[in-house]
Amino acid sequence: MEEHLLSLGLRLVKKLSIRKYHRDHKVQALKILKVIESRRGTTDPKLLATCDDYAGDILGWRGYAPWLYVYTAESGCFKPGWIPDDYYGRVVIPVLKGDYGKISSLKILVHRLFDGHNSLSLPNTPFPDLAYRANRLFLSSTYEVINQERIRDFLFSQRETVVFKLDNSGQGRDIFLLKEDSFNLDQVSRLGNGVFQEFIRQHPLFDRLMPDSTATVRVTTVAESTGTISARACFLRLGRTGDTHVKSVSTIKVAVNVTTGELDGQGYLPDWTTVPDHPDTKVRFAGLTIPSFKECIATAKALHQQVPFTRTVGWDLIVDDHNQIKVMEWNGTHNDIKFTEATQGPCFADIGWESFWKRST
Repeated sequence: MEEHLLSLGLRLVKKLSIRKYHRDHKVQALKILKVIESRRGTTDPKLLATCDDYAGDILGWRGYAPWLYVYTAESGCFKPGWIPDDYYGRVVIPVLKGDYGKISSLKILVHRLFDGHNSLSLPNTPFPDLAYRANRLFLSSTYEVINQERIRDFLFSQRETVVFKLDNSGQGRDIFLLKEDSFNLDQVSRLGNGVFQEFIRQHPLFDRLMPDSTATVRVTTVAESTGTISARACFLRLGRTGDTHVKSVSTIKVAVNVTTGELDGQGYLPDWTTVPDHPDTKVRFAGLTIPSFKECIATAKALHQQVPFTRTVGWDLIVDDHNQIKVMEWNGTHNDIKFTEATQGPCFADIGWESFWKRST
């Protein structure tokens, strides 16, 4: 009897969690829809009805329609093949990743997972990892234990600043800039497990756009059923004046042509208001191209070949002031697709994701 009640309780908790998940997505999507319609005008009701029908007939549930509204309003038309962000999280990710995508949140695994980069024709390591903090140990990037009394010299003997990122950090949270003159071993130890990374001096183009924080180029790759790794979408994320790093709450996103590396002519504030230039530096986006873009794409694809079992990955990388590609992190769980689907999509129309819902019915 107790086991039966426990099972019922767990099912109820799961049901309520799923309901909240979709409700939160709906609220977010409809809020963004209002912003888009404030600058583009009211979306044709017939197009919204098409979204409802497509969600029900093709994706298995009309409740997936809100993100389709957003994509349609931004594009001015409906495009078959779009993947709603909540459908991606609820249906696609469990099928394509299972628990394997979660390993990307454990920073220490980077060295083991991607140690074969030289065999993939990458000239040097693209990860700026210096050391790790794991289970009360400090370790080098090759997992040699570093005595606590030596960690300060190890980190700062050749640099003044390092970046520390906690495991499970995301959206700009739990990222700390550490300075040699203020480094406190006890405080760092209390933060938890994570990675110490080199502070990256970015390419002059990104400094022009925003010098206060390092920009990130998000490249989304897919491991197809044939084994081919394809780059499906790309966008640039920029911080604001005073930000030490890019944060979700303040970031400016600019769509990037995944073939040429050219920036779109407009950027998006967090609420999806559009701007033609960076609000702080006034540098216009139109006419700019990501430097070494082919190398950025090649790096992302080569690294994904090392973890094809995580079928979709969002790579956060940047080009440094020596034109070297640096990968700040890889996102194997719910890498955001709604922005690129709205501005560049459909990005995944040819690989059958719209039928995945049938596997769980």
